[in-house]
Amino acid sequence: MSSPYRDDPHASNGPSGASRRDGAPHADEALDARRSTLDAHGTTPLGRIVATERRPNTAFEFHFWTALDAPVGVGTIVRVQGSTPIDGALPQVYGVVTEGFAYTDLQTPLHDVLGFDGSPAGASWHATERAEIRLYTAAVLRQLPEEPLQPVPMGEVFLADDADVAVALRMDGYLQEGSRTAIPVGVYRAGPMESPVYLDADFLVGPEAAHLNISGVSGLATKTSAVEWLLASLFAHFPESRGSVAAVCFNVKGPDLLFLDQPGTLDAQDEALYARLGVPARPFEKVRYFAPYTAKGFSLATLRSHDDLQENVRPLTWGLNEVLQYAEVLLNKDDVDAKADALIDFITERVVNKAFTDPLLRKTYTVTTFAELEEWFKDLLIAIEGRGAGDTWRTHHVATIRKVRNRLVNIALRCQGLVTDGGAVSDLPWGTFEDRTVYVVDVANLEEDAQDLIFARVVSKLREHLERRDLGVRHVVVFVDELNKYAPGDGQETYVRKMLLDISERGRYLGLVLFGAQQFRSQVHRRVVGNAGTALYGRMDADELATPGYAVLSPAVKTKLATLAKGQLMVRHPHFTQPVFVRFPRPAVLTGRAGVERFPQAAEPTVEAAVTRSLRTLDRGVTLAWVQEVTALHEPREVLAARDRTLMARPDDVRAFFRAQFRGRVPTRAAAPSAAPPAAPLRVVPADDPYGF
Repeated sequence: MSSPYRDDPHASNGPSGASRRDGAPHADEALDARRSTLDAHGTTPLGRIVATERRPNTAFEFHFWTALDAPVGVGTIVRVQGSTPIDGALPQVYGVVTEGFAYTDLQTPLHDVLGFDGSPAGASWHATERAEIRLYTAAVLRQLPEEPLQPVPMGEVFLADDADVAVALRMDGYLQEGSRTAIPVGVYRAGPMESPVYLDADFLVGPEAAHLNISGVSGLATKTSAVEWLLASLFAHFPESRGSVAAVCFNVKGPDLLFLDQPGTLDAQDEALYARLGVPARPFEKVRYFAPYTAKGFSLATLRSHDDLQENVRPLTWGLNEVLQYAEVLLNKDDVDAKADALIDFITERVVNKAFTDPLLRKTYTVTTFAELEEWFKDLLIAIEGRGAGDTWRTHHVATIRKVRNRLVNIALRCQGLVTDGGAVSDLPWGTFEDRTVYVVDVANLEEDAQDLIFARVVSKLREHLERRDLGVRHVVVFVDELNKYAPGDGQETYVRKMLLDISERGRYLGLVLFGAQQFRSQVHRRVVGNAGTALYGRMDADELATPGYAVLSPAVKTKLATLAKGQLMVRHPHFTQPVFVRFPRPAVLTGRAGVERFPQAAEPTVEAAVTRSLRTLDRGVTLAWVQEVTALHEPREVLAARDRTLMARPDDVRAFFRAQFRGRVPTRAAAPSAAPPAAPLRVVPADDPYGF
């Protein structure tokens, strides 16, 4: 290709290959190097660097002008080719456009009005066509060589290609074969050019940095879609050398995450993006759902209740042992003082799961359920009141005992469906988590107390197992939406907020990673969002962009953020010195709204139908008629208890195990009434007595 610099007037007339005494390359050598660089990229410059006294270039910002038809805009990545060698090499500077200006030679608008004789339609009246230029400001992404760090030199500006984008964003360091840790996040587009953008797995899930946060307007920023896409990309590209990875997602809004295993509708453009980024265009292969029961206990409190979707849905129920450790989540700190805390600690350490005896009590107690705890409290209070001497027991006042009894025993009532009186447990598969599996905990239909309890216990158990390295996987991504609610920047300190802070500050050392989403980043606790190594921004609200946290962005970038279309994101990553705009494909899963329409929610079932649906997840041969036959003579409470024990045991022979739960419970049959003897008449009268009656 011919070079526009072949007739450079500054080229030396000296012999080719000559060099100066100081060791610096000759001008001809520099020109040849520049020509070879241009030929290697196979493109022509689209602009030139410009610097003025009022607006000079710095080491972190530069200005350039282009032709009117140049494919350049806010967010475009460009490469600057310097003309003066530094240490024997021509400098290259990569930048991203942050602002654009259009200029003419007019000093005031009045000159243009007079040029058209005051008529916008009078184009034929002005003598000459005014010259217009396009001037852009760009922030430096990277300089080569990186030392010495100098102001951006004068030179030509080129549109960045795939190789340039990789170098500019420092992705070349983790795209190398053998040490590849690249996770596709989307594609960067500029004119006809399209380049993949990757995140570094070591800076996304640890150990170098971790956590991801996404902000945007509800319904327009596609926050949930972005997380679904990124999880699919992570599962497809997470290197095996880094170990196994799974995800625990809390579904907090309607049916958002309830159809991850169902295929969605993709157009040709989305399919092309999947192929370009090397991610299979299919739903998640391994998904498991967990939800508590409703208050009646018949069915699960989830919108994923259609009969065709019950194969991978499991109940989430806890007993006393699982809940007592996290009782403080549900207790009001203003109501439960230090004395009550001391009694709760005593019960936890000395009573629950222990053979407890006391001279005041009539027998030995082994408390393992809320029902047994209620019995223990009842007998203890009766014994204290019947003693007739004093109103304390083991330094605990009787009023404190009554208060703690009321608070603890009511947990099963406040979280009915999640917490059981009888102690039946159906939990997440602690210790047997599977690689590339999504575990969805549906809390959308629960009260706030039950939600807080689930958040606290699930995340705490994840941390405990990761510390012991016995969870089953090495890395776990926890996705929590609505961080404005669960980790607000102000308000009262809560157990859930402390737990989320602990993940964001210390989770990456364990492999516990937080993917959080919210509408207003400025209203989330600063330590939660500040510890997120990667940040994604969808379409933003103008009021949110006016907060101090976005002051580092240029006005043009903030305006673009406020007008982003669905499927577009601004990405900040530790390797990227400046934010970059990307486009990601639509997730290959069924959306919540479409899923509810395709799989309508089932009606409230009868006890027999609910038990049949639950047992069929273990044995497809279970029928409604068989369940009705087995349970016909038993109370609903007994039937549900037998179901819970079967689901917890998961036996090989489900029907035999379920039937065995009713042995020895022969219902009493009422005796048939015997025939009563005929009543003897009070008196006998003659047959012909006219008054006999």
